[in-house]
Amino acid sequence: MSEPYGEAAQRARCAGRTELAALLRATRARTLRLLDACEAALGPTLRVPQADGLNPLLWELGHIGWFADRWVARNPQRARGTMADPLAPLSPARQAARGVDADALYDSSAVPHEARWHLPLPDLATTRADLHAQLHDTLALLARADATEASDAGLYFFRLALFHEDMHAEAWVYMAQALGIDVGETAPSPAAPGERPLHLPAGEWAQGWPGPGFAFDNELCGQTVKLGAFDIDAHAVHWARYLPAVRAGAVPLPRHLRHEDGQWQQRVHGQWRALDPLAPACHLSFHDAQAWCAWAGRRLPTEAEWEYAAHHARGFAWGHVWEWTASTFAPLPGFSPHPYRDYSQPWFDGRPVLKGASHATAPHMRHPRYRNYFTAERSDIFAGFRSAGPGI
Repeated sequence: MSEPYGEAAQRARCAGRTELAALLRATRARTLRLLDACEAALGPTLRVPQADGLNPLLWELGHIGWFADRWVARNPQRARGTMADPLAPLSPARQAARGVDADALYDSSAVPHEARWHLPLPDLATTRADLHAQLHDTLALLARADATEASDAGLYFFRLALFHEDMHAEAWVYMAQALGIDVGETAPSPAAPGERPLHLPAGEWAQGWPGPGFAFDNELCGQTVKLGAFDIDAHAVHWARYLPAVRAGAVPLPRHLRHEDGQWQQRVHGQWRALDPLAPACHLSFHDAQAWCAWAGRRLPTEAEWEYAAHHARGFAWGHVWEWTASTFAPLPGFSPHPYRDYSQPWFDGRPVLKGASHATAPHMRHPRYRNYFTAERSDIFAGFRSAGPGI
């Protein structure tokens, strides 16, 4: 990737009013492009089958606008940033004038996943109009922010709304892949991966966001980890390394792959294409990654090892797929939940940490300290892995 140490993410987390407004507009433009592609494939109802890895697309769209409204326009304590009281009374949602209870429809903390398929959601035209009005209000409040409100605390919820929408945009891309819809975002061809592992000496690594600017609550407060010498792959494991384990029966046939007419093929947005053997193996679960490592006599790196290598190992390439690690998603010492209580705290349940980024991750979301987390069986996301071993 062009910015290996997350310079775009660093800028976004410290973005002032002008740059933040541009990012909010750009992210919304991406959301609408993805929406247009899905509408062309599915029609205005955006109807999709009920499945664990999917959300109703109309619900996704409404949730994006609701979340930004809830934490920006409706939040009387938005200028307080992480010190805001999440239980402070909110101003009414814009949908209330139509007799619609937006909180009952779009609050992901209160509406179970399975219930989202049976809600009386507004139609696409109405939802689009709400999104347009929400962005207008968000940008107007951002432009009027005074010196205090334009501090890191005052801009916290504007930045949170941006990154929240970025995460949902990536989810639209992998949901489109599951549905066989081409949304115009395909993984670029990677550079030829190096075969020799990178060797790292013993050392210490300080985990946690060092600042300045915005931080997610699970990135704070941090800890220093002592690391023994280890080696780590320079790139995520590619298909040419992974498929021998499939042929040996050590790992199952991955999602979206088949062997036909003497060649491996991959289904990309509904079309079967010849598989690039040097592309990073993708749509793998944590269990798949562990099984391959056991077969190859390797192991998954820990989260601290991955970050340490990303910052210190010349030739460490990342950004094509999310990468499973051996570490459990857990609070760092001193953790305190931010006002959006359900961002991290409910998910400290044993699921693994993923590091890096995928081709669908917004550039300003990519940072080696960012902590992603999914349950171990998920293979619908753009996830692969790299392997590690003892140092020499």
